[in-house]
Amino acid sequence: MSPTSNLPGLPAHGHVTFLGAGPGDPGLLTLRAVEALARADVLIAEPDVLDVVRVHARGGVDTPLPQSADGTSESAQVPTAAPAQAAANLVMEAARGGRRVVRAVTGDPGLDTDAADEMLACAAEGIPFEVVPGIATAVGVPAYAGVPLRDAQGTDVRFVDARTASDRCWSEVGASDGTVVVSTALDSVAAAAGELVAAGRKPDTPLTVTIAGTTTRQRTWTATLGTIAQVLKQAKVLPSPDGGRPVIAVVGERSAAARRDQLSWFESKPLFGWRVLVPRTKEQAASLSDQLRSYGAVPHEVPTIAVEPPRTPQQMERAVKGLVTGRYEWIAFTSVNAVKAVREKFEEYGLDARAFAGIKVAAVGEQTAAALIAFGVKPDLVPSGEQSAAGLLEDWPPYDPVFDPIDRVFLPRADIATETLVAGLIDLGWEVDDVTAYRTVRASPPPAETREAIKGGGFDAVLFTSSSTVRNLVGIAGKPHNVTVIACIGPATAKTAEEHGLRVDVMAPEPSVHKLAAALAEFGARRRTAALEAGDPVTRPSERRPGARRRRAAAP
Repeated sequence: MSPTSNLPGLPAHGHVTFLGAGPGDPGLLTLRAVEALARADVLIAEPDVLDVVRVHARGGVDTPLPQSADGTSESAQVPTAAPAQAAANLVMEAARGGRRVVRAVTGDPGLDTDAADEMLACAAEGIPFEVVPGIATAVGVPAYAGVPLRDAQGTDVRFVDARTASDRCWSEVGASDGTVVVSTALDSVAAAAGELVAAGRKPDTPLTVTIAGTTTRQRTWTATLGTIAQVLKQAKVLPSPDGGRPVIAVVGERSAAARRDQLSWFESKPLFGWRVLVPRTKEQAASLSDQLRSYGAVPHEVPTIAVEPPRTPQQMERAVKGLVTGRYEWIAFTSVNAVKAVREKFEEYGLDARAFAGIKVAAVGEQTAAALIAFGVKPDLVPSGEQSAAGLLEDWPPYDPVFDPIDRVFLPRADIATETLVAGLIDLGWEVDDVTAYRTVRASPPPAETREAIKGGGFDAVLFTSSSTVRNLVGIAGKPHNVTVIACIGPATAKTAEEHGLRVDVMAPEPSVHKLAAALAEFGARRRTAALEAGDPVTRPSERRPGARRRRAAAP
């Protein structure tokens, strides 16, 4: 039985799961947390983790809004700026109504005083609850900053919340020679350092300060207790209107710069913090965006084309009927959209993958093959070399009247597809039914904020996966700023980019979106290495535009 199920003999209340969402990286959610979120009727989350947990909640999950004294909503997100009591009231109200509630907090609920009070309230009313631990911020952030808290010598570790620390607390950690992990605000770091020095810590004790830990906005500064105020000022981090943002400071020998240079695995990723524009739909870009995140980038998907049915569907309808009645020896899919178009037509007729029995299936590349496999069809032919129409033709067998009872190929494709595959198949002796399965049209312009970022240099790189993505992006959003790194999937796409006045910085070694992302990561790694060897700070391309440093200082 799941621990979230009501047990026999208990009151007919709902159930509350107090869930730790970790310090910010969505990948740090536990499997148990994901399971609880998928079963929730009501989700009440702190604003800092709402986006982290909401993606794992089932469709239709309720996210009630805290109400102010006059009955109006405090915010459009839960609980946002509402007082802790408002969120607690929502938890209790939903649980009394017999609903399954997930109360998500930053870090670990065992270190959250508000969560503890809400647990006591549940216990007082006999409402069953459970706790799903999360990675504590004070532990997870140093790990991502490359700052080990203990070593083989067994150094003591003390955790201090500077907001509530008493004089006695400061005296105890000041007298200790162990590692101190201080939770504080950016503009209060110097004051916390002063408290430690006043309590007995030497001013030259190493110190690291990390903001936005475990996210791609993470930044870490290395200093000493005596120099941290000066370091933050010289870095133009302070003064800042965002000085109240939380940080984790680690004090002690484990945070020494020499060790962090070797152990900073997260911030040293090749594309760390880069905003990368991906001109594809979320559906098309899912695996590509995941790959970019693994390099430390922040992908931003912008569709440049929209897919619509053909203007005259009769040709497609005849071809699908011919597929069922044995008209074709082969069907060749040149894109994921082609697979989707045929699948939708199959569903319209009440057909499924069994209709492909006896027909040989070709896919132009790995992604198209994956879409077919998801449909229940294993392709017979995928290019062994270049994943393109030319690569498919390299492996396509010529028509043999002895072994091939039928000489016809069904080719469902876009209305703007090139004739390369058709001409090649005809040269190999095949008859081709070249059918428009879908139309590609230019997508609607992205939001104004995105258009301004594209033209103003707010993106560090853009990945162009075809000539049409170049033309359409420029058409709907404008030309990318000259500081933006331009990465193209192949020579034809690069030529189109250059025709639009763009400087091509990166080209994939072969026409694959994943090879393109890897090539961009290699470019970023070389750029980072060159900066370090020259003794320069590692910056993102977007930070080279006028005013970028000033804006960065205002929003660390």
